Amino acid sequence: MTLSLRGLILLLCATVLMKPEGNAAPGPEGKLEAFFKSYLDEHFRLRPTEATQLGEHRYDHLLEDLSRTNRQHWLEHTTATLEKLPREIAFAQLSREEQIDFEIFRQHLTRNIWLTENTQPFADDPRVYNGYINDSVYSMLAQSTAPAETNVANSISRMAQMGRIISAARENLQKPLRPMLETAIRQNRGAIAFYEKGIFVYAGKTPQLPALKSAASRVAAQLKEYQKYLEGELPLSSEAWRLGKEKFARKLELVLDAGMTADQVLADAETEFTRVQRDMYVLARQLWSQYADEPLPADDAEGRRLTIARVLSSIGEEHGEPETLVQDARATVEQIKAFITDGDILKLPDPDRCQVIEMPEFKRGNALAYLESAPPLDPAAASLYAISPPPSDWDAQRVKSFLEEYNRHMLQILTIHEAYPGHYVQLEYANRSRSLIRKVLQSGVFIEGWAVYTEQMMLDQGYGERDLALRLSQLKFYLRAVANAILDHKMHCTELTEKDALKFLMEGAFQSEGEARLKIIRAQQTSVQLSTYFVGRMALYRLRQQTQRALGDKFELGRYHEAVLAHGSVPVKYLPELVRARLAQPR
Repeated sequence: MTLSLRGLILLLCATVLMKPEGNAAPGPEGKLEAFFKSYLDEHFRLRPTEATQLGEHRYDHLLEDLSRTNRQHWLEHTTATLEKLPREIAFAQLSREEQIDFEIFRQHLTRNIWLTENTQPFADDPRVYNGYINDSVYSMLAQSTAPAETNVANSISRMAQMGRIISAARENLQKPLRPMLETAIRQNRGAIAFYEKGIFVYAGKTPQLPALKSAASRVAAQLKEYQKYLEGELPLSSEAWRLGKEKFARKLELVLDAGMTADQVLADAETEFTRVQRDMYVLARQLWSQYADEPLPADDAEGRRLTIARVLSSIGEEHGEPETLVQDARATVEQIKAFITDGDILKLPDPDRCQVIEMPEFKRGNALAYLESAPPLDPAAASLYAISPPPSDWDAQRVKSFLEEYNRHMLQILTIHEAYPGHYVQLEYANRSRSLIRKVLQSGVFIEGWAVYTEQMMLDQGYGERDLALRLSQLKFYLRAVANAILDHKMHCTELTEKDALKFLMEGAFQSEGEARLKIIRAQQTSVQLSTYFVGRMALYRLRQQTQRALGDKFELGRYHEAVLAHGSVPVKYLPELVRARLAQPR
């Protein structure tokens, strides 16, 4: 899943971001950016937490008003901006680069209006409120480059307003869907632990400790009452969670913005699924004698499936321990970075601001890892590559299955994807973009597609010293991305049952039962996002083949990768023209 966010250092002065210098009106080339800055100024005033997460710190002491009335103001602001955009900005007079920015901004506004009018997350999904309860404080303490005491003071201010968020949740939530509610309950338990203990680790030594303890204690008590509400008082919806074929198709078109229909994505994914399974069988057959002392199964559909599953099962036994999972991830970083530099894969960010951390409990849910990149408007902040150990309440068998899924081979692929040269590197490049629109409005398809593309690319260039077990693990990880797109479509556009989905993921995509069940929950909780990995990867892979064929002997891999990353996290449909233009310039 890849998007670019995160030159400018901390925006200490609002006038620098939100107003052109002096009193002079911006020229034709700066009018679009001035219009966007004006939009952001009001957007951030209405949504302080989002401002913080993007790196704008003027509103760090405030929290959103999540009442229905105020959220209507959000929609009105977005609608008014979309109406004014073509009136105030003459598209034909813009440079091609600015025309792309104009289209990205217009698509963002159009998408947000459609989502507001066609989905009801504040009524259906209690997880939405967890973000305001947790991230509004955590992101400041963990990432902001503002002075530490300022971050603590702002955290105390926000905690004093936390009761308003909880009250809004009680008022707005109607009958949430079960998958969302179950995750919200788990995450809220983590939030209670954060305000009872974790917040003091992030705050560090501070003279404001007594006030911080008092504020955190009040929030923890409020969240315990809220937990009772989530667990027993909130009625569940009897409605289906499926989005439906028509809405899914429109949402995919708007969110992915990749120039593909939902049916095209599904057809591509089903073709690729068969190809990847075939390649996995070729590798598993070569590895069979290394992991088994019995005859190779018959070369038919079931025999091929058994061969792959048996070899993957044996590879899975090569894993670390729960308590060393984060340490093991850190150990993969240095060898991967050295390979990237020695092989001129691309230039790595300098300084390196990526930290490998244990995932906070309140952020744990349905994924082992994530990359929280430096905010685009505060790019000097740290990026956090977070790893989730198995929860302490899991039994021994579930922990064993988890560790086998994320064995020492898979952990390397995960680090490539999340950090080097995947999300962390790409988003650091994106933060260098001269376009404010591209810094703030990032394409998830590009972000995720780049990360998935790098997994195979690194092994193709020789990472892992031609270890076939590592290659088979990479293909399994990629098959997961392909399966995501198929599952995404069929869960929301057909009557695919949980039982059939589980069979597809376990037998077809070779996922453990625990991993497969989490993915089904994720598919029920979201729509379209699971397709971003596959769509983005295919776009980037095809562009690489086309460019390499066109340039022939003049193709340089490092230069090509830097050209791909030079434009921010743009929708992939713009990449061919942008990359061609960049490659025409010196490296």
